[in-house]
Amino acid sequence: MKNHLFWRGVATTLLSAAAFASAQTSIPSLDPLVVTGTAVADKPLEATLDAKAPAQPIPAQDGADFLKTVPGFSVSRKGGAGGEIVLRGQAGSRVDILLDGESVLGGCPHRMDPPTAYVFPGSFDRVTVLKGPQTVLHGPGNSAGVVLFERTPERFATTDAALEGSLTFGSFGRNDQTAEVKAGTPDFYAQGSYARTQSDDYEDGNGNPVHSQYDRSNLRAATGWTPDANTLLELSATRGEGEAAYGHSMMDATQLDHDNLSLRFRKTAISPQIAKVEAQVAYNHVDHIMDDFRLRTPGMMMMGESRLDHRLLTGRALIEWTPAENLRVSTGADFRDGRHRSHDTGSWVTDAEIGGEGVFAEITRDLSAQDRLIAGLRFDSWNATDKRATISGGMMGGSSPNPTANEKRTDTLPGGFVRYERDLADAAATAYLGVGYTERAPDYWELITNESATTKSSFHTATEKTTQVDTGLNYRSGPFSLSIAAFVNQVDDYILVQSNVAKPSGMMGGMGGMGMMMSTVTITRNVDASSWGGELGAGYAFDEHWKLDASLAYVRGRNRTDDLPLAQQPPLEGRLSLVYATPVWSVGGLARFVDAQNRVAVNQGTIIGQDLGNSPGFTVFSLNAGWRINDHVTLTAGVDNLLDETYAEHISRGGAAIAGYPVTTRINEPGRTLWLKADFRF
Repeated sequence: MKNHLFWRGVATTLLSAAAFASAQTSIPSLDPLVVTGTAVADKPLEATLDAKAPAQPIPAQDGADFLKTVPGFSVSRKGGAGGEIVLRGQAGSRVDILLDGESVLGGCPHRMDPPTAYVFPGSFDRVTVLKGPQTVLHGPGNSAGVVLFERTPERFATTDAALEGSLTFGSFGRNDQTAEVKAGTPDFYAQGSYARTQSDDYEDGNGNPVHSQYDRSNLRAATGWTPDANTLLELSATRGEGEAAYGHSMMDATQLDHDNLSLRFRKTAISPQIAKVEAQVAYNHVDHIMDDFRLRTPGMMMMGESRLDHRLLTGRALIEWTPAENLRVSTGADFRDGRHRSHDTGSWVTDAEIGGEGVFAEITRDLSAQDRLIAGLRFDSWNATDKRATISGGMMGGSSPNPTANEKRTDTLPGGFVRYERDLADAAATAYLGVGYTERAPDYWELITNESATTKSSFHTATEKTTQVDTGLNYRSGPFSLSIAAFVNQVDDYILVQSNVAKPSGMMGGMGGMGMMMSTVTITRNVDASSWGGELGAGYAFDEHWKLDASLAYVRGRNRTDDLPLAQQPPLEGRLSLVYATPVWSVGGLARFVDAQNRVAVNQGTIIGQDLGNSPGFTVFSLNAGWRINDHVTLTAGVDNLLDETYAEHISRGGAAIAGYPVTTRINEPGRTLWLKADFRF
């Protein structure tokens, strides 16, 4: 742990804060300054979080870091960055990540750069989590849910400007900066933001280094036209760069470049019957390089460099209608057009084109003052083209003809849901019951990067069909709040990824004559599955200062085809947070309790990884504090993993043999971590 860097950062931040303290004005009452992720859900199956708020563990450096504080989410660790999110035991494209309504897909066939790797949470205003197949507004196949990272453009009432930013310093060389400036008139505005996050290798609780360094940055510029309070036309562009070392792989992500261009329009309060019209078109391009020599000492068999990119064009149009006082309708259409390429042969070669178009409608009907019915329906036409002429032999070298070369497939993907909600008359509570169905097409990693059980190509993998029932209760009254959410589903043709499968790889000769040579491969196959679980959250304010929050999350899955536990399911997890807050400062603690996981299916899982075996439980304690110096400056600090425990998440990836680093069964989490964050607003 590089304590000298940490304390130098502390000193710099404190001096900066002292310089601004003379501008102190009246301070309003405040909630605890550090978010611990145990808050109760806001609405049925929906939670909204402040993307800029400091959180424990150490303030998030990417999207996965941010979401791991939300009950129901788990993260598969690979290093310091690039973690994979799992929501209710489901991963990959079962949970969509949208940045201001746009999709971003990574380029690496080995998932070094999942969508969350291109997220800088401090650059957004809020994050909304929608659980289950209980909306059709945000694309097809989201059986686990949708995560919306969103910015809120604001119209300037007068000619004005604003500046806000943050500095974060922490153990292991953690060093983050964010800055955002806005300026405008009632008719026009301009906005620019910059975010950078950097860290050295961290150490686990035993003091062993983990190959985990990273350095990422993001620059965004936007300009908008706001001729009135109900109209917005915004053009924005983003440029991101980065690199990340991974302890699970024989290679690192030495280039994580992301380019974005977006145009969006929104008009509200158009007439008594039309509440809103919005449209958006966006271009996102990821350019990724992985190698085994820039961020590590190469092994005896140097693997060299591989470059890949993923281009995605997306568009969406939506109209919100209010044809009657008790009826609200949203209708629209969207599309995605993706192309994935590699640059291994000295020129760009396309290996897959995947896209689709969809139409959708969602209604909310008030049956009475306390009862409402929400329902939605969408249909998507999905298409994919396998552009590979040959398939690489992987570690064995060589290549073979692709049995599905230039084949194209098209599928119709229906989806829909209906949910009944009732506000209980005798309590500040809402109860709900919903059923949803969604059909998900295989994503690039399931369709292109693996073999099938019978051929070299998994291009004919069937679509995944999920039927799920969601029910729960949200309650808020006085000092007490409670949310209960439960689900049960059945998945036909669940898309399973299985590693270490023995398959014939060719003929070999010998003294006994010709024989079949075998090799182990990773395949994509369909099985039938089911799972159930849910989340429980509760909060109680003892008085105006003391607040207790608690949460519990559990999921249990079964592979019905193989009569095995469904792989890559996180264990039972509970969190307990106690905070004391005043209008100026707050102190608190967070305890995280994770049970052992003995329900496993070794070598089975999803595109983010496969089960490695049983895992032990663990308990982690953390402390935090916050001080609002004035209306402009706030300091927050924390100690994560206070007792320096050595532990790993059950779903994390296995450790690779890397020179200078010990090999562990799973990538261990960081040991004791100190951090300090300063937020500035003017």
